[in-house]
Amino acid sequence: MTATVTDTPPAPPPGPASPDNRRRRFVAMSIWAVAFVAAWLLIGLPTDPLYAFAWLWAATIAWRSDRPWRTHLGFARDWLPVVVLLALYNLSRGFADNGATPHAYELIVADRWMFGWAMDGQVPTVWLQQHLYDPDGIHWWDVGVSWVYFSHFVVTLTAAVVLWLRSRTQWGAFMRRWGFLCASGLVTYFIYPAAPPWWAAQYGMLTDVARISTRGWREFGMHGAGNLLNAGQIASNPVAAMPSLHTAWALFVVVFFLGATRRRWWPLLLCYPLAMTFTLVYAGEHYVIDVLVGWAYVGLTFLVVGLAERWWAARRARRQPAEPAPSEPTPAEAAEAAEAPERTVSAGR
Repeated sequence: MTATVTDTPPAPPPGPASPDNRRRRFVAMSIWAVAFVAAWLLIGLPTDPLYAFAWLWAATIAWRSDRPWRTHLGFARDWLPVVVLLALYNLSRGFADNGATPHAYELIVADRWMFGWAMDGQVPTVWLQQHLYDPDGIHWWDVGVSWVYFSHFVVTLTAAVVLWLRSRTQWGAFMRRWGFLCASGLVTYFIYPAAPPWWAAQYGMLTDVARISTRGWREFGMHGAGNLLNAGQIASNPVAAMPSLHTAWALFVVVFFLGATRRRWWPLLLCYPLAMTFTLVYAGEHYVIDVLVGWAYVGLTFLVVGLAERWWAARRARRQPAEPAPSEPTPAEAAEAAEAPERTVSAGR
């Protein structure tokens, strides 16, 4: 009998988690969720990078509580540089204006040129607040605005953590693009410090504009839910308006996952950056021109980083030593090979 030697078949993928592991995961994630909500109500939203990092790390530990500790330490190893860079980004953004007067007038002119013909000569922020903002009452759209505004501090980081758990390759691609987007925005803040509508209203460039991005939580009696966010808004430098990284992050997350999403879900996903745009313009945080420039930065990010990745891959391919081409056999070797009997692998009885 003649036997043919073949490669070993690949190992089957791991099966679903056992009932004990699923039960442990459910209990651990429930404890994490209760602790997160309690800390949110007592302390505030996790908008600080280090504070958010602690909660995200705890979530990964709860989700994979059956794994050894060296696995959990891998999260700190991979994410600590990211958190440090985010902290430096927030700190350096506060020095962007260097004491100079930020740009505001040209942003007002741009929004009036684009929308003034349909909004009685007003910028969209003023027009929206005149028609929707009620200083004496909170409406359902104010609640939605507060939740959408808060999502800026959660959605991008959560997407990155999910990618880290599922695919380190995709996580690396995500973080390279996100880092480039943040760095581009930071450089622009130094080159072109620009102030938002609420700042322009304080200095008489616009009629009254209220900063109302967090007022919706009061409808639920959650007065302390945004303590850290409100404190951060008070301490933040008002010159980080151009481009709007709030809408840039929202569009970035959606665009990154579009390729892996069925087309019929695309309109639903694209509603998120549009909702963020309405939130920021209505709440007095950004002009529409800030949003459009932020979207342009997202397109630039995917173009530049994609080209850089292809260049790096081609460079590595060129630097790898090429396999030597097989040499031509000599006449003696060719004759010996022709005379050699055909060999097969025979199996014994």
